Amino acid sequence: MNVGMTRILITNDDGVDAPGIRVLAEAVAGAGHEVVVAAPREEASGMSAALTAVTVSGRVVMEKRNFNTIPGYAVSASPAYIAVLAGLGVFGPPPDVVLSGINLGANAGNAVLHSGTVGAALTAVNNGVRHAMAVSLDVLNPTVATVSSGGAAITVPDAAALHWRTAAEMAADLLGWLVEAPPRTVLNLNVPDREKSAVAGLRQASLATFGQVQMAVAESGEDFVRTSVERSGEELVEGTDIAWLADGYATVTPLQPPVAIPEVRIPAQRGSVPRSSGV
Repeated sequence: MNVGMTRILITNDDGVDAPGIRVLAEAVAGAGHEVVVAAPREEASGMSAALTAVTVSGRVVMEKRNFNTIPGYAVSASPAYIAVLAGLGVFGPPPDVVLSGINLGANAGNAVLHSGTVGAALTAVNNGVRHAMAVSLDVLNPTVATVSSGGAAITVPDAAALHWRTAAEMAADLLGWLVEAPPRTVLNLNVPDREKSAVAGLRQASLATFGQVQMAVAESGEDFVRTSVERSGEELVEGTDIAWLADGYATVTPLQPPVAIPEVRIPAQRGSVPRSSGV
């Protein structure tokens, strides 16, 4: 494949007006790729690979947006749904690569199962796009405050102060390798929130047991429950994405859509139940 002619669809789960997607689109287009943006009209975090959309008379609602000279669309649909639409040629010729991000916060550990950012990337290759990458900016490591309940509240700095360009440039740097990788390759990239020169390096990482944050019950009663999101108390394990991020490294983890596990053998089923003779 001619890397310079790669057609790339960029989506996200933070919404079409989120700052990360604009910076990513500009960096990738600046690297010489053909780029189109299509992202949810509203925030769609935590959607995983859900295929949901707002329709009017059976039509998915969307409107054109411009990202300087980059064509864009605000779509009333989940990120994964948008990835499917892209593969069907809704936003122009089907893309060679789908990029999803830049997400506000790392998508790390087995918790990537719940991520709309990662879900869009996995759905893209599961529906015929050759390659995909999820891109996230880790904003939690320097911004954790302890709360009285013993958990860890999450305080995120103002979006304008975050180092979106660091993540965008690292994603663009990986594209040359990605487009030459085997078909159906998905990369999950997490980048520390710091100047690129201050990133310790890039490491291939395994997934941590869960993730940086976890759901907790903040309050419950007879007819309600209120949940909160708190920093996970999981111990850092060497070689995992969360451990590398804590040391200031960007991490990349190859992923793939769900597949059968042939080595797991299920006990033989019993004989089929005889059909009734109807007599």
